[in-house]
Amino acid sequence: MGTLLIGLFEVVKGHKGELVVIKTMLLAAIFLAFSVSFGQIDQEAQERVIEAQRAEMKKLDIGMGKWEGSGWMQQGPEKQTFTGIENVQRKLGGLAILVEGKFTNQQNVVIHETLAVISYNTKNKTYDFSTYLASGLKGIYELTSTADGWQWHIPFTGGKIRYTTKLTTDTWFETGEMSQDEGKTWRKFFEMNLKRVQ
Repeated sequence: MGTLLIGLFEVVKGHKGELVVIKTMLLAAIFLAFSVSFGQIDQEAQERVIEAQRAEMKKLDIGMGKWEGSGWMQQGPEKQTFTGIENVQRKLGGLAILVEGKFTNQQNVVIHETLAVISYNTKNKTYDFSTYLASGLKGIYELTSTADGWQWHIPFTGGKIRYTTKLTTDTWFETGEMSQDEGKTWRKFFEMNLKRVQ
């Protein structure tokens, strides 16, 4: 870049009539130099953000793998039992986690099928939990990392639903609870016990 600028100054000294063109070229060269410099700074800053995101995502590593087991849910007067799997995988070089769940009842009918993506929200310093159900329901919720797993909430008018997952290297225990008095009391409607198989 320095050689280019020196060459431009030599042209200015030798050909006064070309001054306007040379000024334009000189400004373009200076702009290009600053653009490259700022581009490098932006790229380095982006790389730091990505590495920070990866570091936060690693806090959820204990949940990676394939899990199988059973549980129950209650959406009416009777509990409904199920068996199934949760498959949890890192994606995009560790920047996202894909969670896929599929559960069937005793008649081998699918009663609960889910897909979710977990990613770290650098701006809010929280995890975004984007969920999709086979029923067509979907949403984006805040997921919190805990000492032994994670927790997330679904708010609704007059209350909220709370899912809590507790993990060890070999076990996954999850509960779903509902509160209709802004969190003063909770009623369990979902429980799941899984074992790591992969």
